[in-house]
Amino acid sequence: MFFGRDKQTMPEPDQALPGRSEAVPVQPAHLVLGTPLDGPVPEGHEVAVFGLGCFWGAERFYWQLPGVHTTAVGYAGGYTPNPLYEEVCTGKTGHNEVVRVVYDPAIVTYDDVLKIFWEVHDPTQFMRQGNDIGTQYRSEIYVYSEEQREAAEASKRKYQDALSARGFGEIETTIVDAPTFYFAEEYHQQYLHRNPMGYCNHGFCQVSYD
Repeated sequence: MFFGRDKQTMPEPDQALPGRSEAVPVQPAHLVLGTPLDGPVPEGHEVAVFGLGCFWGAERFYWQLPGVHTTAVGYAGGYTPNPLYEEVCTGKTGHNEVVRVVYDPAIVTYDDVLKIFWEVHDPTQFMRQGNDIGTQYRSEIYVYSEEQREAAEASKRKYQDALSARGFGEIETTIVDAPTFYFAEEYHQQYLHRNPMGYCNHGFCQVSYD
């Protein structure tokens, strides 16, 4: 049963909410970049997906990065098909709040995209970021290829060295194969563009690995 369940304990698959067969509607264009949120990935572009706490603040760092074609927030890594935000927040879907980044590797490298991941959240906390606590805030990198996995593992080691040299703790981030990505509701997309004074607990940098 869910009553009294620890916010930082993943549900079992047979405990997850049932979800639904239809996905939430996806807005046609990015409010800042003007590019499609959904649809075919442009030729020569790549996709990266990250969980790094509340997705509102994290998305803004990526849409500001030169070479990024589009960004979107959504849910990944859980069991419930086509989850809704209110369901994810219960911890009963198993999903993580994530940011999807479509980028042109001829302009911005995967290492550059990873650098933002490490430096705008605290990877030494797995299922919390500041006052945000729960399975939906876990620190995870979702990889689409063996090349991405190797690059993510290498950057994790590099950033751990930088953290350790400054006396910080061990990285708790996990690196896993990319699961199904579900787009979040329209009002979450580019939230800090819609609400410039909205909540965001991202942006701190414990160390840089440059």
